[in-house]
Amino acid sequence: MTLQIDPRRSLPLRVEAVRQLRRRRTVLTLGFLALLPFILVGAFALSSGSSNDTFVDLAKTGAVNFTMFTLFASTGFLLVVVVALFFGDTIASEASWGSLRYLLAMPIPRARLLRQKLIVAAGYSLAGLVLLPTVALLVGAAVYGWSSVQTPAGDTFSAWTGVARLALIVGYIAVTLLLVAGVAFWLSTVTDAPLGAVGGAVAIVIVSNILDSITALHGWRSVLPTHYQFSWTDALDVPITWTAMAKGCLASVIYAGLFFLAAFRHFSRKDVLS
Repeated sequence: MTLQIDPRRSLPLRVEAVRQLRRRRTVLTLGFLALLPFILVGAFALSSGSSNDTFVDLAKTGAVNFTMFTLFASTGFLLVVVVALFFGDTIASEASWGSLRYLLAMPIPRARLLRQKLIVAAGYSLAGLVLLPTVALLVGAAVYGWSSVQTPAGDTFSAWTGVARLALIVGYIAVTLLLVAGVAFWLSTVTDAPLGAVGGAVAIVIVSNILDSITALHGWRSVLPTHYQFSWTDALDVPITWTAMAKGCLASVIYAGLFFLAAFRHFSRKDVLS
């Protein structure tokens, strides 16, 4: 008797999630995100005096302020690398191991393979994005106490209001990181080298940030994919300023959508030899 596999039920999400969780890079990445708040607390314990950075100066005033500093320090590079790693390693790693053609021969439809891996990558990226501020909030509460939030603009609100603002900030960062996810995922279908996909996505962010720092570009900077990367700081205003965050969300969704579509289109026509 030949065992028939229904292509519509191939590669269940649970199976793919467990496969990725058992990988060392997943454990190390999530572990480092959980460890980072402890490293920052240690760094603050060794430092003395004030700095020229308002977020740094306010970090030790309470748990929420410490969490906001942790996100501020991580948004520009660390979280970019984390998302690029989870999405850039999806298809390229299977190709580099020589297992991609065997997955497709099971048979797993190409669109389903991409969809399942995309969902799992998004799940682990979101888990990391939530894990970091959660641990930072708990560590900050234990070390610096649970006190009112002080913003760089001089506004003050309760710690629980600050937690609600943190949820908004994390949501906004997640949307802006869709660009990184889209680029890394597309590159993962193009190359057989996982590091190439991850590095390519990170390089695009770095180049965009460099161009965004050139004020001579004037209005052209607003079309750069990372121009609104730190607009989540507007969530600290009283009342909240929504304009820049709305533009940032729209730009990220459009850029990410184009790259995700490009990934599915390219992979559907690709000759899989490995």
